[in-house]
Amino acid sequence: MPIGAVVISGDEVIGRAYTGEHALKRHIAHADLLAMVEADKILGFRKRDEPLILAVNLEPCLMCMGTAVTLGVQKIWYGLESPDDGAHELIKLWSPPNELAFFRRPAEIIGGIRRAESQELFGEYAAGDGPHGMREWCRGLAARQ
Repeated sequence: MPIGAVVISGDEVIGRAYTGEHALKRHIAHADLLAMVEADKILGFRKRDEPLILAVNLEPCLMCMGTAVTLGVQKIWYGLESPDDGAHELIKLWSPPNELAFFRRPAEIIGGIRRAESQELFGEYAAGDGPHGMREWCRGLAARQ
């Protein structure tokens, strides 16, 4: 799958990954999740001077959106909407708990960033020899307007 993600703090990439579900033979090896786990290992509980940004070429799912909230990501930028499991609209409905001030939705979520490049990647994957169901799904993403 042509899904990649980075976590940025200031001008430094502190986490990066690509989807690893098939390579790692695990269901929850999403690119954005793996990049945030890597960033979390670097950050630990230390105070952050710079906002955390998650950039991924596919809209985060609910699991990855929850991880972003837990990590304290302030900005999420993504290329393509994921019509089956994207969580951008869902996070808007969430009411963060008042007693946990650090636990809040990202201040900025923007889709459509580098959309054409993301569509091209998914189109290339769809034309390849990956699993049929995944190729069909990627073909649909590549064709979205």
